[in-house]
Amino acid sequence: MAKTIMIQGTMSNAGKSLICAGLCRIFRQDGYKVAPFKSQNMALNSFITEDGFEMGRAQVVQAEAAGVSPRVEMNPILLKPTNDTGSQVIVNGEVLSHMSAREYFAYKKQLIPDIMKAFHTLEEEYNIIVIEGAGSPAEINLKQDDIVNMGMAKMAKAPVLLVGDIDRGGVFAQLLGTLMLLEEDEKEMVKGLIINKFRGDKTILDPGIDMLEERGGIPVVGVTPYLQVEIEDEDSLTERFGGRNEAGLIDIAVIRTPRISNFTDFLLLENQEYISLRYVKNRSELGHPDMIILPGTKNTMGDLLWMRQNGLEAEILKAAAKGTVIWGICGGYQMLGECLSDPQGIEEGGSMKGMGLLPIETIFAGQKTRTRVQGRFQHVEGLLAGLEGIGFEGYEIHMGETILKSPAVNGKNYDMNVIKDSVKDAKGLDGCSKGNIYGTYIHGIFDKEEVVRAIVRALAEKKGIALEDKKGMDLKAFKETQYDLLADSLRQHLDMERIYKIMGLGIEARD
Repeated sequence: MAKTIMIQGTMSNAGKSLICAGLCRIFRQDGYKVAPFKSQNMALNSFITEDGFEMGRAQVVQAEAAGVSPRVEMNPILLKPTNDTGSQVIVNGEVLSHMSAREYFAYKKQLIPDIMKAFHTLEEEYNIIVIEGAGSPAEINLKQDDIVNMGMAKMAKAPVLLVGDIDRGGVFAQLLGTLMLLEEDEKEMVKGLIINKFRGDKTILDPGIDMLEERGGIPVVGVTPYLQVEIEDEDSLTERFGGRNEAGLIDIAVIRTPRISNFTDFLLLENQEYISLRYVKNRSELGHPDMIILPGTKNTMGDLLWMRQNGLEAEILKAAAKGTVIWGICGGYQMLGECLSDPQGIEEGGSMKGMGLLPIETIFAGQKTRTRVQGRFQHVEGLLAGLEGIGFEGYEIHMGETILKSPAVNGKNYDMNVIKDSVKDAKGLDGCSKGNIYGTYIHGIFDKEEVVRAIVRALAEKKGIALEDKKGMDLKAFKETQYDLLADSLRQHLDMERIYKIMGLGIEARD
C-alpha cells in the first residue's frame, strides 16, 4: 500500500497546494510513482479529465508535477459556489445536485464511501499519496464529521505537516493556536510544522523557531521562502488578480466578475513579453485596452447583472462600437449573445437580455456538458482573421446550450470553430465570430503559442507597432521548468530526510 503525507494549513491560502505540488515533484524525481489527493475541494476553477469527468485544478497541477495523468479519484468531491450560501456539488466528476451550505453540512458524511473508494483506488496503484487539506483543521464550527482535514487524516492514517503563512504575520500564533484547538488525538497526528512564505534573514527567525518547537512539542521541518514560480492558482485569493505592474505594448483587460472561473485560461497570455494582462472589476480600471476578455463564470446571469449595474457592460459596448477586440469564453461567451433563458432555475431563473454583440442565445439546462475537444479555427472575422486554420485543444464545462440565431447572413458563416469531441468521438461546431467580437466554449483556447502569437501580432499591427517575431513560449515545457524550480527550492528549505522518516520510509532523501 502507498505511503502517505498530508499537508494542512492554518488558513486558506497558506500555501498548501503549492507545497503539495512541490512534494509531488520531489517524490517523482526520487523515483516514486506519486498521486495527489484532496477529498473535498471548493473552487470555481475546474478541469475535465480525458474520460470526461470534472475535478479541481489544484490536483491537476499536482498530478502534472508528479508526471501522471489527472484522474477524478484525485478529487472525488468538488464544490463550485453559485452564490454566497450555495454550491453545485460534484461527486466523482459528475453533478450530484445544488445544495445550500447547511444542506451540504448535514449531507457530507454520506460521501465518505465515495472518498474512501477513490483513496483506496489510488493507494493500490501508487507508491506515495500526497494529501491536501482545506482551510484550517481548527475551524471548531466545522470539525464535526470533518472529511477533508483531520477526519481525512484519520481515515487515511496519514501523518500531517501543518503549514503557517508568515507573510500575513502572526505565524507563531497561527501554528500554536491551531495546535491548541485540536483534540489530543488530532495533535498527535501532526508530525511537523512548516513556516511558509518567509522573506529575510532566517537567523533572526531562529529564536522564534526554538520557542515554537518548545511550546508546540512538534519539530519545524522547514522554513520555505516566498517562492517566485509561475504555477497555476485556483483559489479566489490568488495574487494573480493583482496583475503585472509594468505596462506592455499590448494591453489586455480580463473582466474580474464576482464568480470568475477558470482564470488559468490566461497563463500563457500573462507570460508574454509584449502583453500586460490586467484583471478589471470596475469602470475606472478598464481604460482603453486593445482587447477585452469576458472569462468563464459559475453564474452567467448574476455576473452579467453585476456588470450592468456597475457600468462595465456599457463601457464594453462602447469599446466594441469603436472596434476593440472582445472575446468571451464559456460564461463570457454566453453573455455576448442576445438572450439568456433559465426556465429550470439553474442560475437566476427567468430570462434576461444579453449584450447583443453576437447572434446567439443561450438556454440553461440541468445537464452539464463536460468534455475534452480538439479543433481548429474555421471562420474568423475581423482583426483576428489570421487565426483561421490554427489548431487548438481544450475542454468544455457548461450548463447551457448556445445556438446561433443567424447561422449565416449574406453568405457569412458565423460558426468560429470546427471541433472533435474527444470523449464522444464526434465532430461538431463551436463558437461564433462577428466583426471583432469572438466567443467560444473552449477553455484552453489561449494555451497554444501559435494562437497567442497570431493575436498579439494582429493587435500590434492595429496600433502600427512592428514586434520582433520572437519564438514564443511552449506552455508545457514552461510548466515543467517551474515544477523543477519549485522542487529545487523546497529541497533546499525542507528537511526531506525527516519528512521521509515521518512517512515511514526510513530512508534519506536522495540527491
